[in-house]
Amino acid sequence: MSNRRGLCLVLAAPSGAGKTSLSRALLAEDSALSLSVSVTTRPPRPGEVEGKHYFFTGQTEFEAMAAAGKLLEYATVFGKSYGTPRAPVEAALADARDVLFDIDWQGFRQLRAALVGDVVGVFIRAPSLAALRARLAARGDSDADIARRMAHAEAELSHASEFDFLVENADFDTALADLRAILRASRLASFRQTS
Repeated sequence: MSNRRGLCLVLAAPSGAGKTSLSRALLAEDSALSLSVSVTTRPPRPGEVEGKHYFFTGQTEFEAMAAAGKLLEYATVFGKSYGTPRAPVEAALADARDVLFDIDWQGFRQLRAALVGDVVGVFIRAPSLAALRARLAARGDSDADIARRMAHAEAELSHASEFDFLVENADFDTALADLRAILRASRLASFRQTS
């Protein structure tokens, strides 16, 4: 696989669709795939490690990075800024390494515009809104959180058609197999081969 350019695999989904579990499983079984580490202005949570979970920075430095074009995509969510550093992703792609992204549809749009031809987008959805609501309730989210996440989920679902692939996570093993197949096919795309 060394004679190809790497790719960016973006997984986006509403809360409760299973994106985090699927991402972890895919990363655990594929050593050629690494997780993109975002930069954020929010403070570290207990157990989070600098450079592994996030790169933590101040708002002024974050804004300077964005202004200098050092971020491939960025957004502010609930008063905290998040973004993808450009240099490590571009180095990985040039070295035929693949990078997994856990970002929303807006980040996907920005990333695809910044790295034309290098981004494969997968939207993961639950089998129904009722199933999504049940998953959120099962993980212990409050009624207020569930209502907020469900409203956000409906907005996110309206952008699902912008992605290259839609994966329904009704059965975890089937959804994971679908992601494996998408990643393998994307790696084998003729335009991605360099020789």
